[in-house]
Amino acid sequence: MIQVQVTQSARRTLTEAVIQRKAEKQLSWAGIAESGGLSREFVTAALLGQHPLPESAAVAVGKTLDLTEGDVKLLQAIPVRGSFPGGVPTDPTMYRFYEMIQVYATTLKALIHEDFGDGIISAINFKLKLEKRDDPEGGHRCVITLDGKYLPTKPF
Repeated sequence: MIQVQVTQSARRTLTEAVIQRKAEKQLSWAGIAESGGLSREFVTAALLGQHPLPESAAVAVGKTLDLTEGDVKLLQAIPVRGSFPGGVPTDPTMYRFYEMIQVYATTLKALIHEDFGDGIISAINFKLKLEKRDDPEGGHRCVITLDGKYLPTKPF
């Protein structure tokens, strides 16, 4: 039976425990994800309370982090999603993503509709990838790929 959460409180508590165990065990998100057999990006999002994990991945991650059986079950529950509970984020990294959406959302919408027509980009049938690349001008660049299925609006 699928368990659905109706508040974020239990997952927030579990997220804090996950972050603590990750630090204590000196693990990376990639190392944790490897045990679950899913992408680093998906497992990280799940462990931060944004996705349920399939049973096999939840069990593997639970072993890696020494989680309780109850915690492993909670990792499989459908969460209440959203990571900005207080409105505009104050953390500088999170705020920059918020700022990017504020600045570029209308541009992305206009270009999506021009290229695809009326519809949306799915956040359910979706893939995320983050890469670190050297910048030819010095330093590094962060390349983020958001890969969502286009879903056309259907008249009814």
